[in-house]
Amino acid sequence: MPESPAVETHGLSKHYGDVHALRDVDLRAETGSVFGLLGPNGAGKTTAVRILTTLLQPDGGTARVAGFDVVKQAAQVRERIGLAGQYAAVDENLSGFENLEMVGRLYHLGPRASRERSRELLEDFQLAADGDRLVGTYSGGMRRRLDLAAALVARPPLLFLDEPTTGLDLRSRLGLWEAIEQLVAEGTTVVLTTQYLDEADRLAERIAVIDQGRVIAEGTPRELKEQIGGDRLEVQLCPGADGEAAVSALAGVADGRPELVDGLVRVPLRERSGAITAAVRRLDEAGVRIDDIALREPTLDDVFLQLTGHHVEQDDEPAER
Repeated sequence: MPESPAVETHGLSKHYGDVHALRDVDLRAETGSVFGLLGPNGAGKTTAVRILTTLLQPDGGTARVAGFDVVKQAAQVRERIGLAGQYAAVDENLSGFENLEMVGRLYHLGPRASRERSRELLEDFQLAADGDRLVGTYSGGMRRRLDLAAALVARPPLLFLDEPTTGLDLRSRLGLWEAIEQLVAEGTTVVLTTQYLDEADRLAERIAVIDQGRVIAEGTPRELKEQIGGDRLEVQLCPGADGEAAVSALAGVADGRPELVDGLVRVPLRERSGAITAAVRRLDEAGVRIDDIALREPTLDDVFLQLTGHHVEQDDEPAER
């Protein structure tokens, strides 16, 4: 028999008064994979995670995690999951080792097993040399790694990561990505929420794109990109160049209206071959000076823009509760 999904929801809904945080959301995350929930702040991602981790009850629909109903069998769900939220939930007045040991005690691992597991995780997350330091002296990246380690003390088969790299610098983000990839290689199933397109593209095998509480698309990163067609032409205009004139000039090579944002024109192409030559000629005839021009494949940002009419970071919805 095929293995049951790690997460499965049908018609999941949640509202706060007149605000609908989730609207009839259907999700399916397979065991042994990374499933990404991609969307802007306020889209409903955190609400979904809180329901799936039994911290919040839905107003409608059903959800099963590791085969158990999140409402009727909440205790069984909690025994099988780990959770790392948007902000590191660690005690600054304890050392890294003491934080992990405390979590082990709370899981009833026993004194010896808690100490052994704590040292093992500190080593795994490159924190062994700093394990006896107070967490209040840690950098943001170190705290996030410690928070992720704490979620793994009890060796849960399913890990929920709610925007795990929020606020981290690039180096810390890369380090955390590598840690997540190692966990998955060792068999952990991960459900990841993120508003970072590059994060979803790198880590997730399947992605559900969510906006204003609704799932508006789902598939692998490649499948989502293929929905919007082929390559893009990016033209960086010189300072002071006429952007509207550039858009008009490039319309002849575009498969849809070119987009102008801060002096950068993005052009969905009808035909890749000869596109740069044709674009340069049209711009020259229109008297538009350019600084750079390049071809590139569509990104998840292109997907989100086409689906919603705005970029992921352009969100005016209230923050999630």
